[in-house]
Formats: sequence, structure tokens, C-alpha cells
Amino acid sequence: MNRKTISLPNGGRLLTALAFFMTFSCLHAVTVAAQEDSLRVISFESRSRSWFRYTDMENSLYRHLSGLAFEQLADRSREVAKLRSADDWRHRQAELRRIFDDMIGPFPEKTPLNPKTTGVLEKDGYHVEKILFESSPGYYVTSALFVPEGLRGKAPAVLFCVGHSAAAFRRPLYQHVVLNLVKKGFVVLAVEPIGQGERLQYFDPESGESLIGGSTLEHSYPAAQYFIAGNAVATRFIWDGIRCIDYLLTRDEVDPDRIGCHGLSGGGTQSSYIAAFDERVKAVAPAGFITNLTRLFESVGPQDGEQNMYLDIASGIDHADILAVRAPKPALIVATTRDFFSIQGSRETYDELVGTYSALGERGNIAITEDDYGHGYTKKNREAVYAFFQKHLDLPGDPTDEEVEYLSYEELTITKTGQISTSLNSKTAFDLNAADGEKLVKDLKNSRNNLDSHLKKVRTKAAKLSGYHRPSGVAEPVFTGRHHREGYFIEKYFIRGEGDYIIPFVLLLPEKDGPHPAVIYIHPEGKLADIEVGGSMDSLARRGYAVLAPDLVGTGETGPGQYQGDAYEFKVGKANYNLWFAGLRTGRSIAGLRAADTVRLTDFLAGRADIQAADISAVAVGTMCPVLLHAAAFETAFSRVALIEPLVSYRSLVMNRYYSPSCILNSVAASLTAYDLPDLAACIAPRELTLVNVLNHNGEPADSEMLGRDTAVIHAAYKKASKEDKLRVLQTANLAESLGNIFTER
Repeated sequence: MNRKTISLPNGGRLLTALAFFMTFSCLHAVTVAAQEDSLRVISFESRSRSWFRYTDMENSLYRHLSGLAFEQLADRSREVAKLRSADDWRHRQAELRRIFDDMIGPFPEKTPLNPKTTGVLEKDGYHVEKILFESSPGYYVTSALFVPEGLRGKAPAVLFCVGHSAAAFRRPLYQHVVLNLVKKGFVVLAVEPIGQGERLQYFDPESGESLIGGSTLEHSYPAAQYFIAGNAVATRFIWDGIRCIDYLLTRDEVDPDRIGCHGLSGGGTQSSYIAAFDERVKAVAPAGFITNLTRLFESVGPQDGEQNMYLDIASGIDHADILAVRAPKPALIVATTRDFFSIQGSRETYDELVGTYSALGERGNIAITEDDYGHGYTKKNREAVYAFFQKHLDLPGDPTDEEVEYLSYEELTITKTGQISTSLNSKTAFDLNAADGEKLVKDLKNSRNNLDSHLKKVRTKAAKLSGYHRPSGVAEPVFTGRHHREGYFIEKYFIRGEGDYIIPFVLLLPEKDGPHPAVIYIHPEGKLADIEVGGSMDSLARRGYAVLAPDLVGTGETGPGQYQGDAYEFKVGKANYNLWFAGLRTGRSIAGLRAADTVRLTDFLAGRADIQAADISAVAVGTMCPVLLHAAAFETAFSRVALIEPLVSYRSLVMNRYYSPSCILNSVAASLTAYDLPDLAACIAPRELTLVNVLNHNGEPADSEMLGRDTAVIHAAYKKASKEDKLRVLQTANLAESLGNIFTER
């Protein structure tokens, strides 16, 4: 597989495309890098010309998304503060179960585990059984069962969930806790989550490593596909844990009424989630995870894929609810004062849970332990975990942390090759989600048979799912300067966006008297991407068009900022999954926010006397195409729309194992449950629409089969409107002949 990183979109090729697209004689291109600073609206190299109020503009997008989260979390806090009695909390718990089921479920049908023991290790005082089982048919889980010697009757068991580590439970950090629990008489089942140990989802046999990176990326990469299909990758983690408990209960050594669950970091996430969904867990002790979402968003921000639930914040869910839903069953929060998971949040969540457990008559069943340390274990906290399980799983003993002899990685290898993919040809998380995606694609195809009804539903559901809010009124823009070029002026403005952020933009105005036809031009790199002399915007302005090019929130002067999260490059382009997760948790997609701001700018143009309000067009480039599609599907202000190198469909992201991460930021969670990008394009009919060099999921030209399948609904809409001549789908470098004069001389 080609792992070379390519810039998406390809600026040089786009310039050529648009030069032909507008059929004008090419001017000699000159470098204007020295002029870029003077064309900035707010922040300049020379601080004497900067607007100091907006010095943190590059963090605008995250600040806005987190602000939405804070408002929703404050609403939740006010509602929780009203709860007093046991009945109040029981009603709350019933509502929490419903919300959790909506966000995570439904779980698959329970099928035979088909467990296999691949080896047994006899050790001093215990033995280890290396276990494989199928949590779903053909989907394998690797685990190790640690059984103490000399058990008398049934013993309590602890499901041990590991954090982010390539070695998984083989890492000494985790073995230490497992072996101490075993020494104290607990049966322990240590399980590997997907993306770690022998369960790599993107394993490369040649390198022996993951093709996409570490365990957090092995989680976030499929998580995006899951969310677009209306699923959650957390479901796979939780279901594997539930099936682990199913396996434990088949063992004669295990007391089914004394099941505990524990893990650190990512294992803290898993253990708390599993306990929230499986009533058989009597006691849970998540470590290095529980804080609260206000403190999380104030500090490190959302984390990798499985730690996020769709619409959880919008639904009034916080970390406390993960434990409150199972109250008054025993729970221990294990925290450290210097963890990146805020200790202040851990303490605040504990204080809230004290109220919950007190109301339910079991104040002693909620506890917290903390120590002065970073992200990890300390002796004090380990001993608190042992003592907690000894008390609540009824196995009295000495909680002292002991030195242990660690097992080697080779000893604890479960499969023949060290990977389920090469040993067992196991299904992957992608395979399971793609099966659901196939059903969604079929449902969409059936819905399109009644096109009018379908497109009406698309507009309604797409607005809701994307979190699109139609702007009301036009804020007064702030004018910050003007430059002159031959034939036109470049005016600089900013205007307030939806929240406490601004949208810088440039407006290229022809020297000739107006009113002028106008073009909104949005680019993933912002307003300066194609502004040079001889470039696309220059050419439009010389042909008589007013051109507005913005830095939509998160681009140009407004981003990407310091919040990087899970940003990385893979194959084509760059992704910031954690920033995208912030939007889907609050119900406000980045695409929806940007679409509304695009409409906001269009309203500004339409209100100017020097602009022809009935002749406003829009051009989007590359990964900004979904933004324009949403805006144009909801609003009729655009007389013509041109998409340069657009993604062919969200379907292609879900149904192909590998995709370009750069496509994610402007995708919409759960979109495939109701619509796809071609459905939005169909909503534009009968207005002019041109698709130029459509790309597939990997940022490569879409082949004819994919193009035909995914654009069929667009062609059907234009045919039904008897406006087939208004639709152009072009996959060619020779655009002069093909595109004609969409943007003719004005």
C-alpha cells in the first residue's frame, strides 16, 4: 500500500483546472508570498497592525465547540442538582439506561463463544490458560486466564482491561496488578482490546506493525467509520467485555455473584463502560480515566475513538453518569494528581456520586483513592484497588502490593503467528461496521425510488444530523483595509460567526461600477490559498465577478490552533479526529457550523448594493465540498455551484477499509442513516451544478463504476426536473472544452 503523504487538494492542479474552468488567457503568475502578510485580516507579522482582542483566533473552532459543550453540561448540572430522593435517582437511572442504549446499542445477538485454549503455563502458585473466543462469529478475542492454585470452592473473578499499549496485558505495568490479584486469590481474565497486542486491525505482515500507527489511531481510525454509519466503536469494546464475563461464568472456578472489573487509562474507559452495561459486574475500579467532561474539554479535550459516545453531552451525560447508572453497586475511582485526566474533575465527579449513593442508602459503596503521580499506577493506588475488591468481592486478605516475577511476551502469546489476522483470518471491526453500512446503503437506494419524498426528508434530516442552524440576521462586518490590483480592489473584513468567534474574509471587487455577480470561494487552506495574481480568484475578479473568500472557522487565520488531539497524516492528507469528536458529542458537526457561516456570508453579499443578489455562485475546493453541499442543499441563494475535487460519497468512507483521514473533519456522524453527499447534490437541482474531478475515499480519482453508482441520484434529480443540461460531472484535465463558460465574462 502506498503510504506517501500527498497534499489534498493539489493546489497546482486546481489552479490549472480553474484557469480552464473560466476560459481566460493565462496571465504570467508571480509570487506574492511577500504580500500574504498584508492580506491577513487580523493577525500580522508586525504586531503593531494586529487586532489584539483576537490573538487566540487560531483556536476558534475548538473554543466554540467546547463552549457549546460547557453550556450543555451546565444544563445537566442544574438538572442533577434537583435530584434528592432515592426515587429521583431511580428515575434518573432509568433515563440513563435509555440514553446509553440509544448511544451504544443495540448489541449483537449472543452467539457461541467457541473458546479454545491454545496453551497452559504452570507457574509458582498459579497457572495461565491462553484463551481465544469469538465475541461475534468469526471475530476473535485474545485473552489470558490467570487461576490461583489451591482454590477451595468458587472464587471471585476480576476482568482486567488494559490501556493503550502495543504489548497489551503483557506489559509489566499491567502484569504487576494482575499477578498481585492472583496472589491474593482472585481469578483474573486479562483481555486485549482491538488495536493492541495480537488484535491489530491494520496489521502489515511485512513490517510486523500497524499500517496506520499506534493504538489510539487503531481506535480512532475505525471509530470515524462507525460514527458515520450511526454506530460507535465503543460498542465493540463493551461487547467484548460482556462476552468475557460470559466466558468467566462458564468456568467452574468462578463465583458468578462476585465479578469485578478494573483497568487503567484506556482500560479505565473499558472497565467503567462494561460495568455500566453489564449488571453482573458487582464492583468496578476504573483508574486513570474518570474525571468530568467540563474539565476534560477545558484541558486535554476529547480523546480517542472508543472514549466518545455520539450526542452524549447533548443528551446530558457526564462521567458521573457512567457510574451512577449502576449505583449503589460498589465503585472506586482511582486517580492521580498529575494525570492529564483532570484530578479536579475526578474529585467533582466523586462529590456528585456521594450524593447519588447517599440518596440510595449506600454511601459506603462509592470511594476515591488518589496519589501524587502522573498517568499510571502507584503503590498506594494499587493497594487501594486490591483492598476494594477484597472487601466488595468478599475475599478478605492482606492488600499489600508484592513484587512479582513477570512473564515474557513470548510466553503470553496466544496465537500461532502473534496476530489474529494472520493466524485466524479474523474479521475486523471494519468488517462488522461495513455489514451495517451495506444495509444503510440499501435503505438509501430504496428511499430514492420515491425521489421527491426522499429529497424532502434529506433536507430535514441532514439539517438535524449536521446541527445546521440557519443564521438569523446579518452582523455588521468590520472593514480592516483595502489593496489595489489591476482591475479590482481587495477589501478585508471580518464578521461575527455563530458564537464568540469571527470569520475573516477578503472581498475582490472589480473597479467597474456594479452591481456585480458574485462568487463565494471556500478552500480548506483558507482565503489566501488561490489569491495570487494569475490564480483562480484573480481570474474571476478580472472577468467582472466579486469574489468573497473566507477563513471558515478552523482554517486560515482561525485555525487549526494548539488543539491537535489525534492529528496525524496517513496516505493522503491530515486528520484531527478528536476535534471532530467534540462536534459529534454536542450535536454540532463542523460541516454544519461551516455551512451556516457560508450562508451567513452569502446573506452579507446579497445585502450589498454593489452585488447582484440573484447571481451569487459558490465554488468549493477539496475537503470543503461537503460544507458547500450542505449549505446549497438547505438554501437557494446560490444560482450555481461548482465542486472541485469533491469526495464522491460518505458511503465510500464507510465501505472501504482504508480512507483518507482528511475527509473526516467535514463528514457528519450518523449521516449514512439518512443521506449521503450525492443526496445533498440532488437537492441542488434544478440550479447549475458542476462536479470536477471527483475523488474516492483515498483522495484518488473515482473510477467509472463508483462514479456511476454514487452520482446516479444526482442524475435522476436533474432528469426529473428536465434540467439535465444544468448538471456536469467531469473527470478530465481538459476543462476548457468541457466546462465551457460557466463563469463567462461579465
